[in-house]
Amino acid sequence: MADFDPVKTRTAPPASRSHAIPRSRMALLFMVMLTTAAGNTAMQSVMPSIGTSLGVDDVWISLAYSWSALLWVVYAPIWAERSDRRGRKAMMALGISGFIASFLLCGLMLWLGLAGILPAFWALLLFAAARSLYGGFGSAAPPAVQAYVASRTPRSERTQALSLIASSFGLGTVIGPALAPLMVMPVLGLAGPFLVFALIGAVTLIALRLRLPNDEPQFAARGSAYESPYSGSPTSEVAEETRDDDEDEDYGSEPGKLRWFEPRLRPWVICGLLGGHAQAMVLGIAGFLVLDRLGLRSDPMAGAGPVGLVLMAGAIATLLAQWGLIPRLNLGPRAASLSGIAIAAVGTIVLALGQNLHTIALGYSIASLGFGLFRPGTTSGTSLALTRAEQGRAGGITASVAGASFIYAPALGVWLYNHSDWLGFGLIVALCSIVLVYGWTALQADSTLTQDRR
Repeated sequence: MADFDPVKTRTAPPASRSHAIPRSRMALLFMVMLTTAAGNTAMQSVMPSIGTSLGVDDVWISLAYSWSALLWVVYAPIWAERSDRRGRKAMMALGISGFIASFLLCGLMLWLGLAGILPAFWALLLFAAARSLYGGFGSAAPPAVQAYVASRTPRSERTQALSLIASSFGLGTVIGPALAPLMVMPVLGLAGPFLVFALIGAVTLIALRLRLPNDEPQFAARGSAYESPYSGSPTSEVAEETRDDDEDEDYGSEPGKLRWFEPRLRPWVICGLLGGHAQAMVLGIAGFLVLDRLGLRSDPMAGAGPVGLVLMAGAIATLLAQWGLIPRLNLGPRAASLSGIAIAAVGTIVLALGQNLHTIALGYSIASLGFGLFRPGTTSGTSLALTRAEQGRAGGITASVAGASFIYAPALGVWLYNHSDWLGFGLIVALCSIVLVYGWTALQADSTLTQDRR
């Protein structure tokens, strides 16, 4: 990645430019993140009903996301690095363009399949191919937005600015499921949310091109890879490069390449992978569970509303954990990880027992609350286990671990659930239990993690 001249970065910007990003431009960046997050969770709300309408086995619907998730894991770090060299605005435009193309083609393929013009097999295959455009190119936008904000915001204001950007992603996970049923229209049918969000993305891209100035960074900052958007919950943590002048020596040399399972990271990575797989399975099963327990398989058009309501309840619970409980209770990484995974296991059991919409939503919300504590815990634990100079690579590992959990786990969970409810939910609870037992013995105490590391 290209670094800025450290002498220039220490030079204070003119007073008139200390607030470098006007509110109108910040609102535009907020909209970029909001659109992508809302579009993805809206898609998750209608896909179980679409699969039922097409007569496709549930597991194939889950597998349709796998290739895109894999591409996200591979390309997100690449785009994060390129945004530092090629410009943040260009990478944002690339990401939004990938989002538009993907949703437009996905919606078209599914509409052709639902209308009987394309066989269900080809409709789903072409959907998976179109979805890969988002995994490959859509992953360029989030790290570029983060770096754009960080490079134009002084240290004293950076935390607030980056938190605002992170909140846009979280808000999108709530708005998407709420709007999805309203976008199921007579002509477009269940493909409506895809086409409507493609239109919203096009409006956002035009505004981005016309209203956002080209890159003229004032402060040093690097793009970092965001977690995969397939989790149905907001990004657990936004990387921030802020340091005092007397800490510059920590950044003087480029750190070596980090491996996932090196001793400092191994406990956090193992917990993150196992817990991430459990979360991915819950998300994969939830929509199909709603259709089955409420008897909506024969009327899939009516399923989008209840599924969206359950996903929205889970997103709100996740926001409560990340924006409310963690800062209020001042939870450290170990405490957040262990308490979160225990709560997630309880929520999964309630979800498995749910026979009506209220109980299903309650169980999914409890599980989401737990994972909302767990994910930031493992993320911050990974960060604190490393030195300041290694934080960029820590962000890449965190994003890759989170994304890897969504490559095959949702399909595996759905496959087991279709054979037996208790096989699917039993594996999820078992994974949570393993994380709890292993983490109790292997994760570093919060008191030692918070000691200064250079």
